[in-house]
Amino acid sequence: MKFKSAGLIIIIFLTLLLGGCASLGKYLATDRSKTDDSFPENRYFYFTESQILKNRGNTGPAIELMKRAVDLDPDSLFLKGELVNMYLQEKENEKALAIVEEIIKKDPENVGALIMFGRIKHSLRQTDDAKIAYEKIIAESPKQQNIYLLLGSLYIEEGNLDKAIAVFEKLITNFPDLYLGYLYLGKIQGQKRNYADAEKYFHKSIELKPDLDESRYELVNLYKIQGKKEKIIQVLNELLEKNPDNIRAALELGYYYKTNGIHHEAGKILHNLGKKSLSNFDIIINIIQFFLDKRDYIGTITIAEEMLKGAPESSELHHIAGLAFFSVKQEETALKHFLKVKNDSRFYSDAAVHVSLIYQSRGLLNDAVTYIKNVIEKDPDNPEYQFYLGLFHEELEEFDNAEEALLKAIEMNPDDPRFHFRLGVVYDKDGDKEKSIEQMKTVIRIDPKNSNALNFLGYTYADRGENLDEAERLITEALKYKPDDGYITDSLGWVYFKKGLYAKAVEFLKKAIAIVADDPIILEHMGDAYLKLNDRENALESYNRALKYKKEERVILINKIKEIIK
Repeated sequence: MKFKSAGLIIIIFLTLLLGGCASLGKYLATDRSKTDDSFPENRYFYFTESQILKNRGNTGPAIELMKRAVDLDPDSLFLKGELVNMYLQEKENEKALAIVEEIIKKDPENVGALIMFGRIKHSLRQTDDAKIAYEKIIAESPKQQNIYLLLGSLYIEEGNLDKAIAVFEKLITNFPDLYLGYLYLGKIQGQKRNYADAEKYFHKSIELKPDLDESRYELVNLYKIQGKKEKIIQVLNELLEKNPDNIRAALELGYYYKTNGIHHEAGKILHNLGKKSLSNFDIIINIIQFFLDKRDYIGTITIAEEMLKGAPESSELHHIAGLAFFSVKQEETALKHFLKVKNDSRFYSDAAVHVSLIYQSRGLLNDAVTYIKNVIEKDPDNPEYQFYLGLFHEELEEFDNAEEALLKAIEMNPDDPRFHFRLGVVYDKDGDKEKSIEQMKTVIRIDPKNSNALNFLGYTYADRGENLDEAERLITEALKYKPDDGYITDSLGWVYFKKGLYAKAVEFLKKAIAIVADDPIILEHMGDAYLKLNDRENALESYNRALKYKKEERVILINKIKEIIK
């Protein structure tokens, strides 16, 4: 019996309906999350109530009711399939997998269950099992075209291009009019540098779907690899002939002309795009999507500067140019562009923050404070400005001013964990540990997976020698989200040191130093742990390494070294 059949589903519904609808009405007003004996032992009732709860977003109680329905009809693959979908919605993949494996055990040829099994294994990154399932589905049911795409993509991900080719060749054999099969084969052959085959497949894909542009852009990329300038220009012009408003094609063609010295043609296209961008924001979005987001900063600069010749007052283009110059560390030029972003632009807030950050990075903290205060006078209701004002005051060690600014930011947006975290750091630096702890607790309440706050609070407890079990729990939780963070690993080592577990402390401090080799605090912690184990030689080596990197507050460390030598 298989739950892939639409006819079978209708029969199941009719069977359930005949058994349950007569007694359903009087229960609809009851608490739908209850599953005790006050409800009728009727699978349709539980199924229907489960669906109502699921549609209202109450997935947890819906799952409990669906489990009851399955208990009442354990042979119903339809009900089990619904339960699996609910588990997947809640990201409880292991529970979903257990049900699917149970179905496959009873019915090894069940294609619907195999599809679910493959997709769950795929999501769990257990790709070998997923591939076996997908291969079996294709053998059992060769018309499942999506499975070819999933299996072929898996082979591409792992770099097994020959197997990927075999899968997509089967796909186009079974579905000769499916353009996606040819598109994927073109991409793979391009990766294998079989350029003639790749070009052939892309052209076939275009023939099957002439209105879609993706295959043409793949052709452009293929011709770029081969340096076929005339063909690149030809395909991009074809895209523009097909749709004169194709922004991406115009940007790519203008950029290609510019970078290949065809300045007159580049100017015509890009200056015109600059003028159009003043009334068409999609042009700005395309520049961000196809140049800036891909970290092609030189390309972004080339495009933006050329378009600015057609629209020299464009705040949006100045902002994009500023971001690109900022990203390549040309802060002086970035500053000039950011300062030209007008305060009515949607990018003004971000540009203002970048201006202040440039002042900060150049050591001009007082200028950063003055600038951001002027911005606040024009726009007093933006919490971001208060946040950065607090940050600059903190760096100037003006902790009262920093607290005032951050409290204003929190007043405007009390649920932003960044504001509470920064205020907690300010309190810590100002010596008010209790207030710092409260702010970190607030961050964790708002964002339970905030690894920085979990680590900060755990380390604070450890450094004070209190709540050490809680400190260990917090830092272990932080490591779940950042397992390769040397500073969090050091915090856990410090917890074990404070617990008197010195060998375990050394174990974790070694891991921390392997990640962050030149941090003086971690090295000093290591020296302290070795000293507790009476390993004076390694302690001395760790202290000397720490001293090499420590720039401030060196006296305590020097005294530790002297004590060992004496």
